[in-house]
Amino acid sequence: MSSPEDSHARPSRMGIARTPLPRAQGLIAFQLVGRVLLHAILVGVAAGIVGSLFFAALELAEHELLLSLTGYVPLRAKGESVFRGAYSGPFRPWLVCILPALGALVGGLLTARLAPETRGGGSDAFIAAFHHNAGNMRRRVPVVKALAAIFTLGSGGSGGREGPTMQIGGAIGSIIGRALRVGARERRILLIAGAAAGMSAVFRTPLGAALLAVEVLHRDDFEADALVPSILASVVSYSVFIYFFGESTLFAHAPRYPFIPGHLPLYAALALVVSLVATVFLRTMHAVEHAVHQIRLPIWAKPALGGLALGALVTPLLMLLGPRFDRPGQGFGMLGAGYGAAQIAITGASWMPSGWTAVQLLLVVLATKIVATSLTVGSGGCAGDFGPSLVLGALTGGAFGRAAELLLNDPRIDPGAFALVGMGTFYGGIAHVPIASLVMVCELAGSYDLLVPLMLCEGIAFVALRHSTLYRAQVATKRESPAHRDELIVDVLRSIRVADIVIRSRPFVSFDPRTPAASVVERIAACEWQDTFPVLSDDGKVIGTIDAEILRAAAMSPELSGLAIAHDMMAIPASVSETEDLHGALRVLLEHGVRELLVTDADGKIVGILDESDVTRAYHEATEQLEGVAP
Repeated sequence: MSSPEDSHARPSRMGIARTPLPRAQGLIAFQLVGRVLLHAILVGVAAGIVGSLFFAALELAEHELLLSLTGYVPLRAKGESVFRGAYSGPFRPWLVCILPALGALVGGLLTARLAPETRGGGSDAFIAAFHHNAGNMRRRVPVVKALAAIFTLGSGGSGGREGPTMQIGGAIGSIIGRALRVGARERRILLIAGAAAGMSAVFRTPLGAALLAVEVLHRDDFEADALVPSILASVVSYSVFIYFFGESTLFAHAPRYPFIPGHLPLYAALALVVSLVATVFLRTMHAVEHAVHQIRLPIWAKPALGGLALGALVTPLLMLLGPRFDRPGQGFGMLGAGYGAAQIAITGASWMPSGWTAVQLLLVVLATKIVATSLTVGSGGCAGDFGPSLVLGALTGGAFGRAAELLLNDPRIDPGAFALVGMGTFYGGIAHVPIASLVMVCELAGSYDLLVPLMLCEGIAFVALRHSTLYRAQVATKRESPAHRDELIVDVLRSIRVADIVIRSRPFVSFDPRTPAASVVERIAACEWQDTFPVLSDDGKVIGTIDAEILRAAAMSPELSGLAIAHDMMAIPASVSETEDLHGALRVLLEHGVRELLVTDADGKIVGILDESDVTRAYHEATEQLEGVAP
């Protein structure tokens, strides 16, 4: 027997022996995190270079096709243009009418023949790859997506470049993850980091891009463990972009937008108006998608049909509005992303009329942009919906702000502030990314003066557009995502206690340690459901278990039944406390390789037997309840 001194010394020695284990685990965890961050930097560099090339190629295509060839002058935001210069030749409306169809036709052929997953905006494909394809995208995706988007957008397709760059960047992250032979979870993180890097390279809001990439995957959740890698990749990509093109913001804006508490009711009304316009936009786009789907044409030809309808819609308006405002060939943001239209909604322009005429102009461009984007994206054109959504929000906010200024005769109302708030509210509401859009607008504005109005409007739009979404691949929460199926199982099992499911009233067979072996064998053979039989001491505590396999041993050596007792036949008990959760109980089942566990109370006395079928049944019941309350 050991002395008290020995009993006190032993835990101390055990404690010393165990201390390296947590340190080793911490070191391994640190190495894993460091590896992911290093990979994120690599993704940021690659996505930044590719994003910069894509941006320059797209600007060049727009310059040569729209500006030089047709005489069309895209209305540009301050930081949008790379190639500057006046257009050559007169404005050619007939060419503007057919050029979007030709570009969309080339884009449709590329996507249909080489990579069908690159069809459309790109954000949905990125979201679907995360949830359903273990973060995998094919190696051809970046090239095909870039070329298709360049032809579609460079020829005047009404869409943004950010959606394509999200898919391009995400594909780069996926490709690098496969090359480095990382696991599925880390590959998904690199996919998200790549999407953030791609967005950051062209939109120039590094923090907002990182938040968007982790938030856009779910309607009511976000990928927290991908946030830091996404921020790192986004910052690196943004740095690569400004190395080539210089530091600038996308929009010119006033130095400050002072917050006036008395204007909060106006901002609340703006949120409702924006939600209404966003609903109209979504329904228009879905109507176009449905109509195009019904038309019996090859899938590669459908984007060209949308481009032809786009040209037929926009060309007469350009011919009508251009001479009226002495701007022949001026695009008014109807083709392309339309950031120039958002720019005039924020800051105005020297040629822009004043008063109600300005409101009318913004509303005409707003209505045209809704239809133009729906025709391009809804027909399967390779164009994003992020940029047009921001433009639609800015036009709505700009028109609302100017109307409020005229109606209330309040010079403190700044239409630019309402345009910026409308921009964030529109996209934040329909994409279910309120935090990301809020931060993006603050980055675009250069200050947090609009933080309170943005928070109010984002909250209202989030509720108003609760059941509408721009991205059909989104899932509500991690619970619905196949990417988190393993985590869901663990969370569900940990939420259930053994005491909640063990059947205490079910009779079971137990033995005294002195019970003759022959009696043990006889009673086990007569038992119908039990495989594990507890051996109890005189005070009712579990001291061992006898497995039903003892019947086989008794059949092979019948002479043992007359000599042994239960104590000789028992093994170390596989037991679990009634306070343990099912995750721990399942671990004990697997460690002991048994189908049943003895459930004990705080005193070590048995209260019942837990079967593996009980665990399975409890899990299925819990998941069915979760599905029943899921939004």
